[in-house]
Amino acid sequence: MAQYTVLNDTDLQTILSHYTVEKVLSYKVLSGGLENTNYLVKTENNSFVLTICEQKSIEKAEELASLLDYLNLNNFSTSKLVKTNNEALTAVWNEKPVMLKEFIQGEIIQDLPKELLVYLGSELSKLHQIKAPDYLPRTLNYGIEHFDRVQLYARDSTFYKWLKRTQDYIEAYISPELPKAFIHSDIFYNNIIVNRDGKCATIMDFEEACYYYRVFDIGMMLIGTCCDGETINLNKVACLLEGYQREIELLDIEKKALRAFTVYAATATAFWRHQNFNYVNVILEKKDHYLEMKLLADGIRNLPDNFFV
Repeated sequence: MAQYTVLNDTDLQTILSHYTVEKVLSYKVLSGGLENTNYLVKTENNSFVLTICEQKSIEKAEELASLLDYLNLNNFSTSKLVKTNNEALTAVWNEKPVMLKEFIQGEIIQDLPKELLVYLGSELSKLHQIKAPDYLPRTLNYGIEHFDRVQLYARDSTFYKWLKRTQDYIEAYISPELPKAFIHSDIFYNNIIVNRDGKCATIMDFEEACYYYRVFDIGMMLIGTCCDGETINLNKVACLLEGYQREIELLDIEKKALRAFTVYAATATAFWRHQNFNYVNVILEKKDHYLEMKLLADGIRNLPDNFFV
């Protein structure tokens, strides 16, 4: 993460004056996303994550904070916000929105064990059963309806031609009969905190949450947690789907579409990486970062029809 905001002791004291917290013993910047600056703040008895939203408007930050609060009220385990002295979910510092969250003890594990994948599949199905709030977006920020953005900077590229061919394949499986739900849309292993006992985990980072096809969310979680490099691990897929179907039995139309929507998830991720690192937020060392997901999408597309279910 590029650290956008560097805090000193006075800055931190000013921000935390909005909250009732104990004396700060230490604070340090954390690695994380591209849009926020995160600090781990330790007090005498607690630890917190202080998030400074670098690119969000105050309104959008409040929507995200409301969403996290809504999930906790619906007994879904994720980041828990600390309210300000005025019972607000966000504060403002230097015209930037600020959130303070309870720190979740645990670790990020890339190679998740099978029993944990069963657990996470069940957690995903619980999320899909929570009613989507009205303010949740009804489209996916990097979904198929946005693929033509590549024309702005790489119209004649081989990537754009591949993207359009893959889009044609995906669209054959999109149907109004596919159920939609409250989805996370970005569940990769690094958005999951595995608890210290290794038996349960917490899904984090709902920045891209929306009301969309639930089979897309399953496909995204499959590429985010069940891949070994550029190939997908069938045994891991089976564990995640086992956990999911303990809560929700997939419809036949979803089973038939799952491979295509897993291709969709990999393609959408490749699109986001290509656009972001080659145009929006140019990072030369990451300009080919999209290729991993492109190869994964092609590999999944070539699997047998009954590979997933």
